[in-house]
Amino acid sequence: MMNPVLRIPINTKSHAYEAVIEYGALVRAGELIAKVFGGQTPRAFVVTVAPVRRRWGNVLARSLDAAGIAHAFVEMRDGETHKRMATLDQLAENLVRLGADRKALVIAFGGGVVGDVAGMLASVYMRGVRLVQIPTTVQAQLDAAIGGKTGVNLRAGKNLVGTFYQPELVLVDPATLKTLPQREFRAGMYEAIKAGIIGKPQLFHQLAQLPIKRLREDPKAVTRAISESVRLKADVVSADEREGDQRRVLNLGHTLGHALEAATDYKHFLHGEAVAWGMQAAARIALDLRVCDGLTYERIRAAVHAWGPLPEVNVQNAKALKLLRSDKKTEGGTVHFVLPREVGKVEIVKNVPESVIVTALSEIRRASRA
Repeated sequence: MMNPVLRIPINTKSHAYEAVIEYGALVRAGELIAKVFGGQTPRAFVVTVAPVRRRWGNVLARSLDAAGIAHAFVEMRDGETHKRMATLDQLAENLVRLGADRKALVIAFGGGVVGDVAGMLASVYMRGVRLVQIPTTVQAQLDAAIGGKTGVNLRAGKNLVGTFYQPELVLVDPATLKTLPQREFRAGMYEAIKAGIIGKPQLFHQLAQLPIKRLREDPKAVTRAISESVRLKADVVSADEREGDQRRVLNLGHTLGHALEAATDYKHFLHGEAVAWGMQAAARIALDLRVCDGLTYERIRAAVHAWGPLPEVNVQNAKALKLLRSDKKTEGGTVHFVLPREVGKVEIVKNVPESVIVTALSEIRRASRA
């Protein structure tokens, strides 16, 4: 029996493409990429990290060979701490050394860090070459690879240098998730919780009821979480490609989450873990500002903690507030928070009093030590 193929259109003003979701799709990657390019696929340069290449590189290479796509692998160092301009510079130098020209194709093959860096590389190398995203982590498959955001971090904050650059194709194979450590799988699934709060209440309800171990063992549930999250993001970015008010809603949990990551030098939290704490903080802010009621707050708080303990929050108020002010979502000194009204509906609120932010920070610090 063939695995079902889900094709989700992303129709932005600059470019229209599809996210193809299929178990085992990596085996057919070359065929699927060749179709996008009408059989005239340019030489491909696969940007990846060593762990992904060791486990899945041969599968992708055989698929590209079978489709007659010439290719070379280009490795970058793994982890959020290497999502820097220096990595971008090194990758560009490697492309030159390998003979990549203006017709080259960059394939981002890895998690969110690889997708962000390789996407930015494609957007600026020779003033722009073609890009395909093949995400291999939960967070990348259901969120980061969709919508064309690229970027690298500065010491002052996360994703402060970047571009909007849409790929030709996003190819999602949930089978690649089976080799992820449990912590990474769980962290990525918090982004599906986020999608549920923003606009997929049924997805939120399903995930809140499902222990993380059972979720991981259920391929249908995993595919459903990915596809529903991709559909939500596809709808939002198709309507708002470059983060006006509509696309801002996707930042639920990220405002404080990014501050937590930056304050700990991107070494303490996985991205989804920081977002989870950020969602609880956003729910507490919403409660204190009477944007949501106590039941909504409690549902979100419970969902954040249902899958087990998260890393301790040990960030002081002053440092978090300073980082919030330098966040790329801050405009004219005003921080924009995405706050839940109820599960399935959010709104953007600015001019949140510092005292309310401090209360939310204090709460998640206490909760992390309980």
